[in-house]
Amino acid sequence: MKPVLRQITASPSSSFLVRKDKGSFMVNNWHYHPEMEILYIKKSSGTWLIGDHIGHFRSGDIVMVGANLPHCFRHEPLYINDGDAAGETICVKFQPDILGKALLQLPEALHLRSAIGACGCGIKLQGNLRAKIAALIDRMLDATPGKRLVLLISILEDIGAQKQNLPLSSKGFMQMQDDAERQRIKLVFDYTFNKYSEKITIDNVAALLHLTPQSFCRYFKSKTNKTYIRFLMEVRIGAACRLLVEDENNVSEISYACGYNNISHFNHQFKCITGKNPLEYKRDYLDNKALKGERKSEIF
Repeated sequence: MKPVLRQITASPSSSFLVRKDKGSFMVNNWHYHPEMEILYIKKSSGTWLIGDHIGHFRSGDIVMVGANLPHCFRHEPLYINDGDAAGETICVKFQPDILGKALLQLPEALHLRSAIGACGCGIKLQGNLRAKIAALIDRMLDATPGKRLVLLISILEDIGAQKQNLPLSSKGFMQMQDDAERQRIKLVFDYTFNKYSEKITIDNVAALLHLTPQSFCRYFKSKTNKTYIRFLMEVRIGAACRLLVEDENNVSEISYACGYNNISHFNHQFKCITGKNPLEYKRDYLDNKALKGERKSEIF
């Protein structure tokens, strides 16, 4: 299935969309749209695929996706059920030229231009900026149309001023203008997501595209700027990161669940991707979570 084109129709009172989704309404397929998108993960966790980037998201994360960049957010089953544990996201979608050329050419609009230009391949907000932008997005839900526009400008100004935003997809992916090419890559992505816990060989994946293993490796590298082995490693380690912070299983059990039969090999690849060993990663996550809890209690 090729990425689906989604277009947003503006209402008579607003030129852009602000929408809250909960539970099953958060489910989405591989799609793209001419609008830029800011997505605030208010309550959920899962895996996002943005262009050729694969990553794990959790509550509090915010991502900005450029126009026509294919993406998909795969929420954990717990959050897409319409019960007490239902997840929640807030989505802001707007045309890249919503502010007009005249405004963007002003010297005062430097950071606005920076934000719009930086998100072509997707960016993930980092550090304290996330909480600040999350509060502004929350305010948009109940704001008047005029105040929503002011809040959007404030959000773009703060994002553009931040130098530590994390770029996501490679520029090479956006060079695939042909839907047939994106469809072929999508086959590989879907297969990897569904089979990463099992044994995967280059022969198996190459067969999906009716290519020889050598031709497939050259093709995948040319389209994504990374080898398939590297991509598979990112998928498996991303899943391991989620299990480490959300599951009570030990490191050995988690490594097997993510497709590794050798714990030493798992530890080596985990450190290559994250810069830490699994226990360090889990300890740092829990320490940061406890620290945030202490700071929050001080405020109240």
